[in-house]
Amino acid sequence: MTAVAAIATKAANPPRSGARLLVSTLERLGVEVVFGYPGGAIMPVYDALTGSGLKHILVRHEQGAAFAADAYARSTGKVGVCMATSGPGATNLITGIANAMMDSVPMVCITGNVATHLMGTDAFQEIDILGVTLPLVKHSWVVRDPADVPAVIEEAFHVARSGRPGPVLVDLPKDIQVGMTSDDFGFHYPNEAAPLDHAAIAEAEQVIRAAERPLIYIGGGVKIAGAVAALRDFAERTGIPTVSTLNALGSIPTGAPGFLGMLGMHGTQAANEAVQESDLLIVFGARFDDRATGKLNEFAPHAKVVHFDIDPAEINKLRAVHVPVIGDLKAGIEALTTRVTAAPLTIDPWVIRCTSSARRNAFRYDAPGEGVYAPALLNELSRTAGDSFVAACDVGQHQMWVAQHCEFSRPEAHLTSGGLGAMGYGLPAGLGAKMASPEAHVVTVSGDGSFMMNIQELATLRRYGVALKIVLLDNSSLGLVRQWQELFFAENYSEVDLSDNPDFVAVAQAFGIEAFMIDRRDQVTDGIARLLAAPGPCLMHVLIDPKENVWPLVPPGKSNGEMMHDTRFDEGDLA
Repeated sequence: MTAVAAIATKAANPPRSGARLLVSTLERLGVEVVFGYPGGAIMPVYDALTGSGLKHILVRHEQGAAFAADAYARSTGKVGVCMATSGPGATNLITGIANAMMDSVPMVCITGNVATHLMGTDAFQEIDILGVTLPLVKHSWVVRDPADVPAVIEEAFHVARSGRPGPVLVDLPKDIQVGMTSDDFGFHYPNEAAPLDHAAIAEAEQVIRAAERPLIYIGGGVKIAGAVAALRDFAERTGIPTVSTLNALGSIPTGAPGFLGMLGMHGTQAANEAVQESDLLIVFGARFDDRATGKLNEFAPHAKVVHFDIDPAEINKLRAVHVPVIGDLKAGIEALTTRVTAAPLTIDPWVIRCTSSARRNAFRYDAPGEGVYAPALLNELSRTAGDSFVAACDVGQHQMWVAQHCEFSRPEAHLTSGGLGAMGYGLPAGLGAKMASPEAHVVTVSGDGSFMMNIQELATLRRYGVALKIVLLDNSSLGLVRQWQELFFAENYSEVDLSDNPDFVAVAQAFGIEAFMIDRRDQVTDGIARLLAAPGPCLMHVLIDPKENVWPLVPPGKSNGEMMHDTRFDEGDLA
């Protein structure tokens, strides 16, 4: 077992199959929802599901199961669970597993496999899924004895959610699923809190007090660590301005004083200016991703770095750190707050400068014309839905518009494929999020390219009556690729034309989903009201200008201080 402190237990029971031990262990661990798709090599598990307390959601593609489990985990803070059969069923999970690994999402993936005596023989639907997924999981197991099923599953859950969370894989050969045993082994994992490094926190305090232009740089680790309240308290009491990565949006409410927005390639002007001018970055649970930093050797050139993270591998990986604080983020922020707030900081000129920049560079929504302006629509959508708004985004221009223009009151309200950038995430992620938060206004925001990737999950929404709302922004192209081809490839538009899209309203209706289309600005308010009021799943198909780009933009290979802007605003052409 990976946890040295685990306590082994053994119980003698009436004979049960490995499959039934799996189901009973999942129930005992508090699992409520499982996303999956059956097949020959996992059929004994599906036989054991009948009559259990688990709610199984039959998706229409295994990738949908992994993405839905991912979003369920992000929404609830629990471990997401998905399952599939061997061979193609298992390989169809891989993109979702990689997505969870990149964004540190706790997920247990259970696959069936051929019987142990057939493994390695190229049997029907056999694949070495353990070997295939080794770089994509925190840990993986092939169960060799039915009696080991409970212990392996318990350890899998422990590994998935402990430390820096991530996906794990449990592979169950078919003979292990049907094999009977009177024994089962379990493990109890006591809480293992690492001691705080008080010396490092004291050093961090001194560096903060010496800074004139400090900036809080928030990463997705804040939400994962349950440290959102601690972060907000630190930011409010110190008055230090804040910026956020894509995966950390909502950690500080969008409209909070001192919050400058997202940094990076499509970040706000105010956020990127503050980073480039700061003399200290206080980094909480971030990994200096290239989309956040731009040209790395010109990122925050004047700043020292204080880096709080639970993963030692992230310290000094991409940026030299002056004060590393390794350990539990919540406890670390709370301890830092106690020390730093003992006496006020003298940073008023810096705070005024950042606030002025945010006001001066605020987004405008007065684009010309009668067509739908996507940023304005998304801003209105989030404000209308209010604090119950949850966005499940696909990947593309719409993803960046959501990050820039939607208002988020909590990090669970923004679900997106950050590190992997997987098109097709939005619809199954919306399914998983709505299963987790049925009372919330969960809205999948997708583009016409991404939506086609997992469009089959409309059938899943219909089957289970999941009242997910879908905003489909249709520019008849792969918009973000088209934008790059326009700006950086001399307008050589290669394979981005999607003008032969189907009638998405008719497609949704064929699946039994309410759907309607808007294409004018004066239809937006009524369209949003109709979408949010729909009693069941509903799709709003929005036609937008194919030439509209995402602004601002840091060109590839450039520093965050070299942002390109919408020249229509610069030239004063807008009303």
